[in-house]
Amino acid sequence: MRTDRWWFAPLITVVGLSAWVIYATVRVFMHKWYWVEQYHYLTPFYSPCVTDRCVEGSSHFGQFLPGWWIIPDAALTLPFLLLFRLTCYYYRKAYYRSFWLSPPACAVPDGHQSYSGETRFPLLGQNLHRYFFYAAAIISLVNTWDAILAFHSPEGFGFGLGNIILVGNVVMLWAYTISCHSCRHIIGGRLKHFSKHPMRYKAWTGVSWLNVRHMQLAWITLGTLALTDFYVMAVAAGWINDLRFIN
Repeated sequence: MRTDRWWFAPLITVVGLSAWVIYATVRVFMHKWYWVEQYHYLTPFYSPCVTDRCVEGSSHFGQFLPGWWIIPDAALTLPFLLLFRLTCYYYRKAYYRSFWLSPPACAVPDGHQSYSGETRFPLLGQNLHRYFFYAAAIISLVNTWDAILAFHSPEGFGFGLGNIILVGNVVMLWAYTISCHSCRHIIGGRLKHFSKHPMRYKAWTGVSWLNVRHMQLAWITLGTLALTDFYVMAVAAGWINDLRFIN
């Protein structure tokens, strides 16, 4: 009997997530315009590039997968990043409410006649989120390494707008990753006395501050990932020139 626009938030969520998934899927299977040789810019959608189709210089960790069209060039990491986000507490709330209408909003009838929670397959796998967090942390290290290598130019060290975008994306990815509920539990969980663990308590306090903003960071990182990929694609394709500050 709600007469307000309770449907607006689920609708925006469906549109936003669907648009991002469509864009990311198209880019992953384009297999081009992901590496800028001149400045060593590598889009996070292709990091690390591990197929034998990867262009020269873009494979920082070797090429050991066949270059079949159906295999993403970052096949080593993309499945874990997808599972990390799919099992994320915020994203679960988002797609349960918007795509599954379970429930779409407070005081609005559930779209299903019965409720079984996350006790059956495949939702039982949501409990693996803590392990996907470890994988996401390792992948964030890889993205950090990519951002460091990108301070390059034909003259040696270089710094441009692309570096700002890459570093900004990495910072936001780390903020989203460590704001995860699993990370918060790893930092401060299972402790009976915070007073006996002052360093862990301080770290837990910091992670808790980020955890409150986990939803915002989830959306911000979708934006920074898309922006970073599009910028690298635009430079690699020759649509625009990178704005250089040094070399």
